[in-house]
Amino acid sequence: MAAISNRGARRRRTINEINMVPFIDVMLVLLIIFMISAPLITTGIVDLPSVGKSRAQPEHVINVIVGADEKIKLKFDKEEPVPLPLSRLAEQVRLAQTGEATTPVIISADRSVKYEAVVKVMDSLQSAGIQRVGLAVRNGAAADN
Repeated sequence: MAAISNRGARRRRTINEINMVPFIDVMLVLLIIFMISAPLITTGIVDLPSVGKSRAQPEHVINVIVGADEKIKLKFDKEEPVPLPLSRLAEQVRLAQTGEATTPVIISADRSVKYEAVVKVMDSLQSAGIQRVGLAVRNGAAADN
């Protein structure tokens, strides 16, 4: 009987490791490229709309007030605000305009009101064909207080 030798059975095992040196080299090159190009990138300028000041206040103004509870009130000139549902808003605004379609309608809302509630009011007025609908804004000093 012949003895079985282990010499032929030894095979080289493959190494299952990732060589990290090329990966690190590529990352360092990318880092250098980004560090050099970052100061050269121009920042984008956002052109926000500004609020203009009217020379003269209109004679009659219709105010639509959206409260913190999202309830709507209609105020004409210096009268007391009258609560009404959204479904009757356009009709009441038309009555308040008394045939003068150029009477401005100003929507003012509480800070905590959802944007969706204000958009619903604007959509209701727009779908009824009401012209000159605007949003009330505060100037910078009043908004900080």
